[in-house]
Amino acid sequence: MTHQRTVLITLGVMMSLFMASMESTVIATAMPSIVRDLGDITGFSWVFAIYMLTSTTAGPIFGRLSDLFGRRPVYLTAIAIFSLGSLGCGLAATMPQLIMARALQGLGAGGLLPLAFIIVGDIFTLEQRAKVQGLFSGVWGVSSVIGPLIGGFLVDQISWHWVFWINLPPAAIAAALVWIAWRDPVRVAGTRPPIDYAGAALLSVGVVLLLLGLNEPTSLRGIALLSAAAATLALLVMVELRAPAPILPVRLLRERMFAVACLHGILAGGVLFGSMNYVPLFAQGVLGASATAAGTTLTPMMLGWVFTSIIGGRLLLRFSYRSLVIWGMIIFVVGALMMARLRPEMSQPELAAALGLMGIGMGASIPSFLIAVQSTVVRSVLGAATASLQFARTIGGTIGVAALGTLLTNRLATELAMRGLQPDAIPVDALLGEGATTVVLAGEPRLALAAALATVFTVPLIFALAALAVTFFAPAHSPDDLRRKREYADSMAAAPQQAGAD
Repeated sequence: MTHQRTVLITLGVMMSLFMASMESTVIATAMPSIVRDLGDITGFSWVFAIYMLTSTTAGPIFGRLSDLFGRRPVYLTAIAIFSLGSLGCGLAATMPQLIMARALQGLGAGGLLPLAFIIVGDIFTLEQRAKVQGLFSGVWGVSSVIGPLIGGFLVDQISWHWVFWINLPPAAIAAALVWIAWRDPVRVAGTRPPIDYAGAALLSVGVVLLLLGLNEPTSLRGIALLSAAAATLALLVMVELRAPAPILPVRLLRERMFAVACLHGILAGGVLFGSMNYVPLFAQGVLGASATAAGTTLTPMMLGWVFTSIIGGRLLLRFSYRSLVIWGMIIFVVGALMMARLRPEMSQPELAAALGLMGIGMGASIPSFLIAVQSTVVRSVLGAATASLQFARTIGGTIGVAALGTLLTNRLATELAMRGLQPDAIPVDALLGEGATTVVLAGEPRLALAAALATVFTVPLIFALAALAVTFFAPAHSPDDLRRKREYADSMAAAPQQAGAD
């Protein structure tokens, strides 16, 4: 592939990655205006939840389809679905219409997010990928941080509809760039395996049941949903082990590199997303920050992630990826340890330092594992393997958020009761999540919230220590070893196809 084509594809894919990742946060500041115009506040949470449901489910499916049908048609399909969903969101006249359009938008985003990293794995060598992958991780981090700022500007200066319509011009440009520049390799006739419809259906049902159950894990309904999810996902594993081209490459778990990377993703995702969800609550409820300031508390984490992702790729070319991952996780654990020592007198600089260290750890470990996996798996399953790593982090994050939420609810009730206060003494809903408002806490309620959160953040520390332990099981390879293993795997996979063609 020529340098010019590579540049065009990179620009297009980076634009789509920015849009898809930003859309998960940009809507937060627009929701008050949307509810005011459309009414039906009961559907408020579903505007966020449906996007997460469809994007999480779609990721592994799009990744595998790109292995079977080529990157370009699947990428263009994903960006078309995302654009159609964005258009529908802006045109929505009722809350149900908005929720349906958000489901479509999330479906497209679920394809764009993994395909960005899959395409990087296709068009760049190991040396190039080590440098470029950090930039892509940086795009993801920056878009997550500035999403609410862009949403607030559009709502204040134009209207909430443009929070969605702003995606349309760059989506068209990104699609045009990839359409013009990308060329999928020619496939040998008759080599495409059948689509794994059963696996796709079971994955979709299992993930939806899991995410719904995690919203209320201690209720009877939640337990029933989680039980059904466990049964569905167990059946999924059985089906995938027999499928010629499984949606989830379960057989790859026999390879130590892939298995360790997925387990690390689950554990690290639990820490990362759990922290991101509850740190603003501490900043506002305990430190007394405004709702706006609390929303920017996570900036040091994202900046640390972006900076380390960029330089980490270059370090990967000089040191073993395993060394980089281990040192990154040690730094991550230090940050998690500082977070576990939350206290009312903790200063903003201390909190920023803890989050910055966690971001540095993530920036060193996550891209390194991704590059290592992409360098060792057979190219025919590169899409499925890449999407599965992102899927592991997302599922781990969802489990982490749910587990911390349940622990917070129980611990906060205990702390309030010890102080003779009622459970509604702290309006947690007003302090947490999208549309958080400024609520000033003082005295016993503030101390109760601080004590409850201190207990809550011991769980991410345990997850972080487990993630560090897991990294020691990763196989030790230098970049040259990774390249040779990839070339050998590709040659072995191509041999049967060449024999069939002859």
